[in-house]
Amino acid sequence: MKKNFSKIKTVFIGSAWPYANSSLHLGHIAALIGADILKRFFSQKKIETLWVSGSDCYGTPIAIEAQLLKKKPSEIASCFHQEFKKTFKKLEFSFDFYSKTTSLTHHKIVKKIFLDLLEKKLIYQKKQKQFFCPRCQRFLPDRFVEGICPYCKNIARGDQCDVCGALLEPSLLIEPYCRICKTKPVLKETVHFFFKLSAFQKQLISWIKKQKHWRKNAVDFSLGILKKGLKDRAISRDLEWGVKIPLKGFEGKVIYVWFEAVCGYLSASIEYSQKIGKPNFWKKFFLNEKSYHYYVFGKDNIPFHTIIWPSILLSQKLHLPDQIVSSEYLLLEGKKFSKSKKWMIEVLDFLKFFEPEFLRFYLIRINPEEADANFSFDDFFEKINKELIGNFGNYINRVLSFGFKNFKGEVFDFKKPTSKAQVEFLKELEKGFFEVEDLIFKSFFKEALQKILEISQAGNRFLNQVEPWKKIKISKEKVKDDLSLAIFSIDLLRRLIFPFLPKASFEISKLLGEKDLSLKFEKKKIKIAKKPKPLFKPIEKSQLLKAKEFFLEK
Repeated sequence: MKKNFSKIKTVFIGSAWPYANSSLHLGHIAALIGADILKRFFSQKKIETLWVSGSDCYGTPIAIEAQLLKKKPSEIASCFHQEFKKTFKKLEFSFDFYSKTTSLTHHKIVKKIFLDLLEKKLIYQKKQKQFFCPRCQRFLPDRFVEGICPYCKNIARGDQCDVCGALLEPSLLIEPYCRICKTKPVLKETVHFFFKLSAFQKQLISWIKKQKHWRKNAVDFSLGILKKGLKDRAISRDLEWGVKIPLKGFEGKVIYVWFEAVCGYLSASIEYSQKIGKPNFWKKFFLNEKSYHYYVFGKDNIPFHTIIWPSILLSQKLHLPDQIVSSEYLLLEGKKFSKSKKWMIEVLDFLKFFEPEFLRFYLIRINPEEADANFSFDDFFEKINKELIGNFGNYINRVLSFGFKNFKGEVFDFKKPTSKAQVEFLKELEKGFFEVEDLIFKSFFKEALQKILEISQAGNRFLNQVEPWKKIKISKEKVKDDLSLAIFSIDLLRRLIFPFLPKASFEISKLLGEKDLSLKFEKKKIKIAKKPKPLFKPIEKSQLLKAKEFFLEK
């Protein structure tokens, strides 16, 4: 199916801002890599695209971590922000701009939105009973309180249950305790600012019910929350670490992270616009009906992207999300990632053992798009060696090595099929090409990669069918005709694989002497510019065993 992209003038991509309190693990990358695929894909389609993200430096996890380690929150946040940038660079994430919530522009935009909502009476003051720790002598922000979830009876923090996903208030927890000192807190009266989420109930229900193309988990979870009825939520907390309330008399309070962090999508876009010397550039995306917006994140961030951020966008008359790309969880050898149990794999550690392209390939290949996915080292070994190298890499090498050996310096120019085998292969190429385009647009990245592998499988079948190594002894011209189609398929494959494996795409481009990666189904004259060499080195069994011992035997 040919997708008509002419109606889309610009594309905005916002990927979740990781908390700057611990290293990125494989689950983070599984949830976020779709944003890089989208960015690269739309750049190939020559559609102006803006992808922003950044480090969430103000969440109470950072304040807790700082208190436990007896450090300043800014030290921890800055350290992990730099580590995140290093990690994303190694994985070749192609952000337009990666910011942080400590930036001056972010503070300015968040405060501006706060004051605007206050003026519109969508933020109001209200007395509230809040947990106070008699031992720590302080009011406890939501994440400083833990207890038992009233809905699923599992351990939960004060703002949200990670098991059942329910949005919570600390006072709802059963048997609450202070995370720092484990003391049972008491309720004391304080004044906070509340965001009037209830005002957006009807608009959000109407809007979400129209989103037939969202992932099912996002639609079901969001409508489930709305069915219970939206409650106004406190927007301020008694903390020193955060964006300050921009009003006199409230110096000890900050704008809470669940509201402040999502505003980063707008503030980072404005900051980037200023950085490139085009202060109104962001308006092409947020004030443009013909823009198309993707938000890419993990399952636990659904309500912040489908309820809270859209409410803020509605209040500011800005473009709402078009596509919600909400992944399920990534498991490790069948068990959930756990920092406390040390059952996790940090990305930088993994890259000490394996190539970044291998990690990209595998996480996309098993991506938890609609159900939890399992990272298995044995499966990783099989899929890299058999699918990526044995299928895709082998096809590229077979064709180009044979072509270089027998037609060095000659031009390959496939015009039209001259045999039944060519007709069938060309049909598969055209069908597969446009299916991949459509699947990427709809955020089905795992299936899109599968289609690319099916194209290379079809190429291997075509070679086995026409047997150029035999035919070369009889007719070089007929072989060149078959080979021209095979090389045309490789030119398509290097374009299709670019959003998934950019390094491999560039290597194939070098072999063909090509630089243009625009995504078009068009025939062209091609030479094999260099003597081919294998794109990938297979994973050795000993290499796999060393990694398993390091990560699993703890």
